Amino acid sequence: MTAETSQTLDRGLRVLKLLADTDHGLTVTELSNKLGVNRTVVYRLLATLEQHALVRRDLGGRARVGLGVLRLGRQVHPLVREAALPGLRSLAEDVGATAHLTLVDGTEALAVAVVEPSWTDYHVAYRTGFRHPLDRGAAGRAILAGREPDSERGAGFVLTHGELEAGASGAAAPVLGVSGIEGSVGVVMLSETVPEQVGHRVVRAANEVADALR
Repeated sequence: MTAETSQTLDRGLRVLKLLADTDHGLTVTELSNKLGVNRTVVYRLLATLEQHALVRRDLGGRARVGLGVLRLGRQVHPLVREAALPGLRSLAEDVGATAHLTLVDGTEALAVAVVEPSWTDYHVAYRTGFRHPLDRGAAGRAILAGREPDSERGAGFVLTHGELEAGASGAAAPVLGVSGIEGSVGVVMLSETVPEQVGHRVVRAANEVADALR
């Protein structure tokens, strides 16, 4: 039995997905062609989405994703964090280093979940909400590496030293295959280098977190 669905809601969600996939917005005519519906239907969809700040139209009439989507997105972080915690906790305990899940937030990397090991005498303090450029630190570099084809990813993990904190080294691997999420799982430790086996353990943790988020 096929579940009943709302055609209007389906079209509205398709509008949001189409707008999210473009940097320059879309006109009513372009949306009409992509959706296969007439312009009147598109006008009604856009007017409804605008009322909820999910869509905005610029002076040229092109529709773009609105700021209301950001408010919805903020509520996703607690759910993502909850799903990722078991994998991060296992990683932190196995490696004896602070583990973290980092997601893309605009042009920055944002730590949304952090787990510290319970048995070490000392470890690097790393807080939820910490931000840094994508091209600095293992977490951000791993996210960028995840955008590359498989053949260009090398071992699947990134190692760095001293890029965000003097004396600290990091290892991170991209979280791949999760629709709507671009991020990485990593560890940070006080050492000159990160052992290669830690990098492989981080890759395994990134896969575990990806599975939990699917």
